Amino acid sequence: MDRNEAPEAKMSGCNGCALVARRDFLRDAGVAVAGMLVALGALPSQASAAPMTFMSPVGGTREEKSYPIPAADGTSIDKANEVVLTRWQNKVYAFGLACPHQNTALRWSEKEHQFECSKHHSRFEPDGAYIKDSGRATRAMDRLPIRRDGNNVVVSLDKLYQEDEDEAAWKAAVVNLSA
Repeated sequence: MDRNEAPEAKMSGCNGCALVARRDFLRDAGVAVAGMLVALGALPSQASAAPMTFMSPVGGTREEKSYPIPAADGTSIDKANEVVLTRWQNKVYAFGLACPHQNTALRWSEKEHQFECSKHHSRFEPDGAYIKDSGRATRAMDRLPIRRDGNNVVVSLDKLYQEDEDEAAWKAAVVNLSA
């Protein structure tokens, strides 16, 4: 260790990972959350009002991720895997995070109960359907394949269904909780 190196940067027995002081970790975590909110088009002051949450998978592989079935209507985002998981009227959908027009991150408006692209103001229903003449998008949000596995849903990350290219697969990419 270099004598000028901070003591919290000492290497531990965890395969070479550096120890980080608690204060530094909390600061960096706060900055990361604020950065994600800005990237998603939400100001930190607006984020507490929206029933959108951030999530992480509870299991899975590189190609598939497993998430708990949301308990109520709302939207959760797994930023690391670019997945938007939405429960709406007893159905669960998985979407790609980006607007189909120019890949801008979408945001959820609880007040309007719809997604919106902050760049060109395209809007989408909770099921991902495009709201006609609402912006520059020309199709619905891209859906990811999704299936139920007990109390979880499993989302496949290696395929995106576009409504205009494979309408049948796009419509089938939903978990109906009332069935």
